[in-house]
Amino acid sequence: MSKYGELIKQARIPESQQTEKHVNQETRQPDNQIAALTQEVPEPEAEVNLCVKVPVSLRRHWSAEAKRQGTTMTAVIVEALEAKFGRPD
Repeated sequence: MSKYGELIKQARIPESQQTEKHVNQETRQPDNQIAALTQEVPEPEAEVNLCVKVPVSLRRHWSAEAKRQGTTMTAVIVEALEAKFGRPD
């Protein structure tokens, strides 16, 4: 039989007919995932669009420059707005 033949054959058997060792298998999560589940994670705030009309040539230039620098235009815009107006209290 092929390398995976026995595994495929076992998978085709209905659950009610599978051997006892498969039914009693215990599943657990790795320790690092258990720790992550126990920590309270704040729900992220919904994001919305912020539309700004700019000439197509500028958008192309800025988009290309952002890609060359390994960032996004969203990150640059948010950074500029935070520098100008700050964050709410």
